[in-house]
Amino acid sequence: MQAAVPHPVPDRRGENFYACDAELQRLLPLYLPADLLRHMTPHFDRLGELAGGRLDELAGIADHHPPTLQVRSRSGLDEQRVLKHPAYVEMERLALSEFGLGAMSHRNETLGWQGPMPPIVKYVLTFLFVQSEFGLCCPVSMTDSLTRTLRKFGDPGLVERYLPRLTSLDFDELAQGAMFMTEQGAGSDIAATATEARRDENGAWRLYGDKWFCSNPDADLAMVLARPAGAPEGLKGVSLFLLPRHLEDGSANAYRIIRLKDKLGTRSMASGEIRLEGALAYLVGEPGRGFVQMADMVNNSRLSNGVRAAGLMRRAVAEAEFVARERRAFGRPLQDMPLMRRQLDKLRVPAEQARTMVFQTAQALARSDAGEPGAYALLRILTPLIKFRACRDARKVTGDAMEVRGGCGYIEEWSDPRLLRDAHLGSIWEGTSNIVALDVIRAVRRENSLPVLRDHNRVLLEQAELAPAYAQALSQALDGACALAEAAAREGGDVLARQAASALYHCTTAIAMSWEAWRTGSADRLRWAQLALRHRLLPRDPLSPEALPGAWG
Repeated sequence: MQAAVPHPVPDRRGENFYACDAELQRLLPLYLPADLLRHMTPHFDRLGELAGGRLDELAGIADHHPPTLQVRSRSGLDEQRVLKHPAYVEMERLALSEFGLGAMSHRNETLGWQGPMPPIVKYVLTFLFVQSEFGLCCPVSMTDSLTRTLRKFGDPGLVERYLPRLTSLDFDELAQGAMFMTEQGAGSDIAATATEARRDENGAWRLYGDKWFCSNPDADLAMVLARPAGAPEGLKGVSLFLLPRHLEDGSANAYRIIRLKDKLGTRSMASGEIRLEGALAYLVGEPGRGFVQMADMVNNSRLSNGVRAAGLMRRAVAEAEFVARERRAFGRPLQDMPLMRRQLDKLRVPAEQARTMVFQTAQALARSDAGEPGAYALLRILTPLIKFRACRDARKVTGDAMEVRGGCGYIEEWSDPRLLRDAHLGSIWEGTSNIVALDVIRAVRRENSLPVLRDHNRVLLEQAELAPAYAQALSQALDGACALAEAAAREGGDVLARQAASALYHCTTAIAMSWEAWRTGSADRLRWAQLALRHRLLPRDPLSPEALPGAWG
C-alpha cells in the first residue's frame, strides 16, 4: 500500500497549545509551587486542547458574526439588547464559568483549588485562551479589574451587594464588568472629563454625559469617571462611580447604548457609545480621588493587555514554526533554510521577552498584594513596561508571522488576519504608547521605582551563573538604561520616555530570560536573551555581518 503524501498546505488545527509549548512547561516550575502546578496541569492541558480546537472554531465564527444592537422589542418596547452570536456566548461560558477567569483572583476556591489563586495561574490560563480568542478577554479582564477596584475602594455595603455576582461561577448568575472612561473631548486627558454627577432629591448620584468608547457596553456593572456638580476643574474634581445596568427592581438604568462600533479587530466583542441620562450610580471611594482609584483598575487591565499581547505573539510564532517545519520548498523543509531560521528567531525573541515579562510582573503583583516592601514600586514600573513594549511588538510579530504562511496567511479562513487585526488594539486600549511610556517615567519620578527595578535585576544577575563577559555586558546595559531613564525623568526629558522605556524593558527581559535559562538549562532561551541584548541594546555596525561574541558562551 502506498504511503499517503503529506498535504502541501500544513494545518495546525487540533494541536494542544499547552502540550506543544515546551518553553511554557519548562518555566512553570520556576514560578508556581509544585503542589499547585500538579493541581493545575490538567486544567492547563484542557484549555490548551480547547484553544487548539473547539475554542478556535468558536472564535472564528464569532469574528465573522459580530454582535448587533437591538433598540426595541418586536412589539415596540424600548428594550435595548446587545445580540451576541451563540459562539461568543459559548466562549463566555468557558472563560467566565468553567475556568473562572474573571473571578478566580477574588475567590477562595476555583478549579478545585482551596485558597487564593496566585495571579500567575490566571495569566497562564489567559495566555492560553487568548491564543484563540482575544476580544472576550477584554470583558474578562475588566470584570476582574472592576472587582479588584470595588473591593479595594468601595463602601462595605456596596461590596456586599455586588461582590457575590462578580465572583460567581454560575453562568446564569454571574455579573460582567466594564469601564466607561473615554470621552470625545478627553481621551487620555482624564482632567478634561465632562460627564457630570448630580445629586437628586433623595441624595442619590445621577450621571449625565456621553462616553465615547465603551467595550462590553451591556455589562452588568461599569466603573465610570464623572465630575460632581461644583467640583473643581482638573483631576482633583473627578470621582469614580459604580454604574449598574439594571436597578434593584429589575428595570433598566437611565443610560442608552447609542450605537456599536465597527472595529478593525476584536469583532466578536461589542464596543459602543453610551449616553448617560440621569443614570443612578454609587460613589466609589473618596470624592475627588477618581483618577487615582481608576488608575488601579487601569493598571490591572494594562498588565492583562501585556499578557494578551504575549499570547497573540505565541500563537503567531507557533503557527510560523509549524509551517516552517511541515512545508517543503526546493526539496527541503523551510526551517532548514538560513533566512527562515533567522526570520523565526526574529519572531521568537520578542515573543519570549513578553512571556518572561508576564511571569516577572505577575510575580511582582503577588508580592505587592502580600505587602512585601518594595514590591509595589517594582509592579508600578513593570506594568507600564510590558504594556508599552509587548503590545507594540505584537503588531510586528503577527504581521511577520503571516508572511511565513505565505498567501494563505492573508486569507480570513486562517488565524493570521485575526491575530494581526487584534494585535493593533493592544497599544491603544488603556493608554496609547506615548501615554504609557510617560507612565514609566512617572513611576521613576513619583514611586522611586528605578532603584527597585535595578536591584531586582541585579539579584537575578547574581543568581545566574553566566559567562563573565556576557554578565558584564548585561550589567553595563542595565546601567546605561537606568541612566537614560533618569535623564528622561529630569525636567524636559519627556522626549526620551519611549527610548528609556524600551531600554528598561529589553534589559529586564534579557536578564530575566538569562536567569530562566540558567535555572531550566534551556540553551534556546539563553540564545534568545543574547539576541535581545545584541540587537536591542548594544551598538552595532549595520553594514557588518552579525555574530554573537564567542566569549559569551
